[in-house]
Parts: sequence; structure tokens; C-alpha cells
Amino acid sequence: MKIAPLLLTAALLLGATGCSTFEKRAQEKADTYASLDTATQDKLKRGEIEVGNTPDMVYIALGAPDRKLSTRSADQDDETWIYNSFSRSYQGPAFLGYERSLIYNPRTKRHYVIYEPVVADVYHDQEEERIRIIFRDGKVFAIEQTKHS
Repeated sequence: MKIAPLLLTAALLLGATGCSTFEKRAQEKADTYASLDTATQDKLKRGEIEVGNTPDMVYIALGAPDRKLSTRSADQDDETWIYNSFSRSYQGPAFLGYERSLIYNPRTKRHYVIYEPVVADVYHDQEEERIRIIFRDGKVFAIEQTKHS
């Protein structure tokens, strides 16, 4: 019974220090968030962004991007934030080879070598670009999203 409170405490600590949440991001950018009207705050809370949003607003809504790109052309500089989705799919078992073991038989007082097959589950990790946000002059200029048919 003494283990249950320890496990609960550990889970709460992990949850508190874990991933970025909307509340933490809004608190980090409290000045920006407080300056917004209620409708815009609600959109950010739902993870909705629009053309014209600032980088702070996008960060509050979606968190830190997985990648950032800079583009420089003759007449402008753009910054692109890329957000990905991650998934893992089960591919099934795979035969890896044989494991050799030495077995002693006390009746015959001899050692025997046996070979046992080694099988392991195989998973495939996938990373897919979910959304690209292009900033120009400190504001969202374009939003690109993958369409699934």
C-alpha cells in the first residue's frame, strides 16, 4: 500500500514537467496573450491560427515547431515553421538468427550445445509533415497543410 502514493507522486511530477501545454505556453507569452481579444484567445486555445498572426501567437497555439527554415530572396526574407506528426506501426515478428546455449546434463555428465531461434517484434517509425507556417515581416503570410483524400 505504500507504493501507491509513491507512484501517484511520480506520475504527477512527470505530468507537471512533461510536454508543453497550452496553459504553459500562454503563461510564457503572457503579455502577448493578455493583449488579445477573447475571440482570438479562444482560437489559439483550440490550436487555430490565421494569416496575420504573430510568431508568439502561433507558439501559444501550436507550441515550438519541429523545424525552422529561413528563405532569403532578392526582395524579402521569410521564415518557415514546420510541424510534424509522428506514428509507429507494427510490422510483425522478424527472425534475427539463432542463440547458442550450453546445457549441462548431470546424468550423462556432458555439455550439449543447443541453438534456439531469436525472434523480435519490428516497428516502423513514421514522420509526416503536418503543417507549414510561413512568416513574412513578422506575421503569418501563408499556411500550408497536407490534405488527405
